Order: sequence, then structure tokens, then C-alpha cells
Amino acid sequence: MQPTKETRVEADSQSHSPVVRPKRGVPEGLWLRCPQCSATLFRKEVEDNLNVCPQCGHHFYVSARERIKQLLDADTFEEWFANIKPLDPLGFEDRIPYSKRLEEEQAKTGMTDAAVVGKGHIRGRPVVLAITDFAFMAGSMGSVVGEKLTRAVEEATRHRLPLIIVSGSGGGARMQEGILSLMQMAKVSAALGRYDQAGGLYISILTHPTMGGVAASWATLGDIILAEPGALIGFAGKRTIWNTVRIELPEGFQTSEFLLQHGFIDRIVPRKDLRTEVARIIDYCEQ
Repeated sequence: MQPTKETRVEADSQSHSPVVRPKRGVPEGLWLRCPQCSATLFRKEVEDNLNVCPQCGHHFYVSARERIKQLLDADTFEEWFANIKPLDPLGFEDRIPYSKRLEEEQAKTGMTDAAVVGKGHIRGRPVVLAITDFAFMAGSMGSVVGEKLTRAVEEATRHRLPLIIVSGSGGGARMQEGILSLMQMAKVSAALGRYDQAGGLYISILTHPTMGGVAASWATLGDIILAEPGALIGFAGKRTIWNTVRIELPEGFQTSEFLLQHGFIDRIVPRKDLRTEVARIIDYCEQ
């Protein structure tokens, strides 16, 4: 006869043999480490703090969808041009074909490309909002990103609405699309020029990282340029500059704090204050 559970436990206690119990593991993803202060942080606490480290104020990456929630009034966002999808006009292939890379990025992020644009409200004020997302190929600017941004600028011009573009583009122009990607710099900039001539207000918000052709064009053309603390902003990175011209950059070069000190941006705004600050700027400029 097989012993019951009760008799097995009793036998173990009588023989004093150790009872092996499975170890309780820590659920994966429950904690994260801050790259700035190295503190071990409870992920839920960081998320509740707008993905900002409660110890040192380091601003973690947030997705385009999360930024929409943080900036706009609840349930006011109306997405535009969501059905525009990228192609592979050059048949580009490196480690894997560009077409295959696009499929992988779309499956990983749930986005068709690196930009989300549309209309919403910030504290009751109607605005046109565009965001580039680092998660999709480092937020690099291909034909679809340029087309969406251009159309968003043109809609802001047509409806005479304030325009806000949040850059999270560390990849600059997308090399897999060659000159078709580079021309987006001029296309978006030209649309912004027409918007400016029509008297529009363009607020550019630079987040970590904003680099390459994005930083060299529309991201730095704002009437007001805001940046998050500690954001990396520039054209070529530190390693690229050293490898090409052998120049050692100053301490903190290309951070938002360095650029504010040298007049490149207008203000550094922590994420918790960004929504209020943008609303205040709109009110001030529309008086």
C-alpha cells in the first residue's frame, strides 16, 4: 500500500531527514537597475513615477503610446495616417534583408514604423502631436517617418493648431533607405517653414537620444526647444567624432545640460512638469 501524504510527512519528521522544498524565485522583470545611480528599483514604483528613477531622477525610455498618455488629456488622441507602411525600395540587405528587419520590428513593437502622429488636447488645448519612438529601429527616420511628420505639420498648418513633436530618434536618417531617407530632412523642414510663415507655434521636445539627421533638421527647428534632463542630443556621437577627427570632447558634451548652458535649447523640463509647461507655453504664445 502506498503511504499517504500524512504518513510521508510523519516518516520524514521521525527520521529527521531534510525535506526538499522548491525555492521561491523572484519573478522576472520585477526589479531594474538605474544606469545612472546603480540603485536597484522596484519596476512598478518607477512606472508610477512616469518612468523616472525616484533616487536620482534618471529618465528611462518610454514608448510613444506611453508619452501620449503622459502628455495628452485622457481619451483625446486621434491617430492620423496609421495605415502608412514602409517598403524596401532599394532591396537593401546587410545581416538580414531590410524587408525581414521591418517585419521583425513591427512584430516586436506593434508599430508600423517609428512615428505616431495625430491630434489631441493638453489641458483642454487642441494640439497636433507627433512622436518618434526609439524602440523601432532606434527611432530612425525613413520615408514613412518623414511622410507622417510632414503630413502632421501640414494638418497643423491647415487647422491653425500648435504643433508638438517629441523626438526619441537615436538612429538619425535610416541607412537602409539611402537618399530616400536623407530627403526626409529637407521635406519635413520645408513643411515647418511653411507652417512658420502661416504663424504656427512649433514646440520641439528632445528626449534621449536625439541624434544624426533628426537633430540636424526638424528636431532643432522649434520656436521653443525643450529637453528632458540628461538627454543625449547631437549629430555625431563621441566615439564617431574621436574615430574620424581624433578630438576629445568636453565633459558632458551633447547632454541637454551642456546644450542649455551654450544656448542650444531653451529649457530643461523634467517629465513630471512637461505637460504643464507645454500648456503654459501655448497660453503665453497665443495671447
